[in-house]
Amino acid sequence: MSDLPRKAVTRTAKLAALPLGIAGRATWGLGRRIGGKSAELVARELQQRTAEQLFKVLGELKGGAMKFGQALSVFESALPEDIAGPYRAALTKLQEAAPPMPSGTVHQLLAERLGPHWRDLFREFEDKPAAAASIGQVHRAVWHDGRAVAVKVQYPGAGEALLSDLTQLGRFAKMLGPLIPGMDIKPLILELRERVAEELDYLLEAEAQRAHAALFADDPDVFVPDVVQVGPQVLVTEWMDGIPLAEVILEGSQEQRDRAGQLLARFLFSGPARTGLLHADPHPGNFRLLVGPDGRHETARLGVLDFGTVDRLPDGLPETIGRSLRLTLDGDAGSVYERLCAEGFVKESVELDPDAVLDYLRPIIEPAAVAEFTFSRSWMRSQAARVADPRSPASQLAKRLNLPPSYLLIHRVTLSTIGVLCQLGATVRLREELEEWLPGFGAAPLAEGVLEG
Repeated sequence: MSDLPRKAVTRTAKLAALPLGIAGRATWGLGRRIGGKSAELVARELQQRTAEQLFKVLGELKGGAMKFGQALSVFESALPEDIAGPYRAALTKLQEAAPPMPSGTVHQLLAERLGPHWRDLFREFEDKPAAAASIGQVHRAVWHDGRAVAVKVQYPGAGEALLSDLTQLGRFAKMLGPLIPGMDIKPLILELRERVAEELDYLLEAEAQRAHAALFADDPDVFVPDVVQVGPQVLVTEWMDGIPLAEVILEGSQEQRDRAGQLLARFLFSGPARTGLLHADPHPGNFRLLVGPDGRHETARLGVLDFGTVDRLPDGLPETIGRSLRLTLDGDAGSVYERLCAEGFVKESVELDPDAVLDYLRPIIEPAAVAEFTFSRSWMRSQAARVADPRSPASQLAKRLNLPPSYLLIHRVTLSTIGVLCQLGATVRLREELEEWLPGFGAAPLAEGVLEG
């Protein structure tokens, strides 16, 4: 019924071909070098071909394959610049679009899920999707009361496809590891698998979106469209115009980039404090920059979409995060180490030098040490390279640290958000947001250059 490949054997075959293709291109590259072509040119061609195949397959399959691709897309700023270019365009394509379902399929699904007279619910319904993503696609419509709405329709077989893809991707996670230096791919895939049920449950998504819409109603900085109607595998919400964040990344002005970055940081840290929920899918396709009627970028709002994956934090972000961050900025190695041990970041069987742990953490938290910080791809690459180099003390120490399960999703969301800020190249007053919204962080203002010692 759908153009989404549903048979497990078909999807498995397509995904299994990826590592074979990577190995084949490596052999092709060796042949090109033997033939006299420079290593640099061969490497660039190899990266280009790898990116084209990898993200072509991920985008065509949708499901878990595309979900994995979207999760990777926010980390492209960690790639060394000489190989980032070939990946960047392919990665960005996954943030806003995917091959759509035929209109006949969509009509059949709506009849099954909203009833045979589904058209009576709408004054207008556009057959061409406005957006298509990993497990569903969105159509613009006009509700029977005249409101512009977005109708999200889940692909048939999406659950089966998600699990099948992520299982297969997990089997060759090590081969995909070099895509993002310093990042362990396997835990990302495992975490995505654990979230499958939530991602598919539109009733649960509607509950989270309604909570955000109510608590951010009339907010001057953040807009969340309200839910109009929800049913099994169909979600109708208010329509939201605006500039997709992916477009701001590609061609936005510096004013737009800075405003979007500031609001993204504000939403990340204020959301859990206000709603008890953490939006856990921060890739650019889920955000819009809404410029007001005055046309000024400094009054633009951040529009937020897709609440299919959230982390439930009834007490907000854990206080130990803010307190540990503050102690690290204060240079209190002993207290930081005690907290990390108490929370399980350092296992009982492991003993580390507290000063070495402090040295490892300080460069990572540099954005919180100053009044404002300019995020950049070069800064992200320097952090990734520091951890990826097996000879470096940072790499050795990172391997001995532990990430407790309760912090896994918070960690991924924070890293993903930082990745988007680096893609934006935004100058952000991050410390300001932390002092207002992060439990345990608020204290006397830090002096400039606190990390220089």
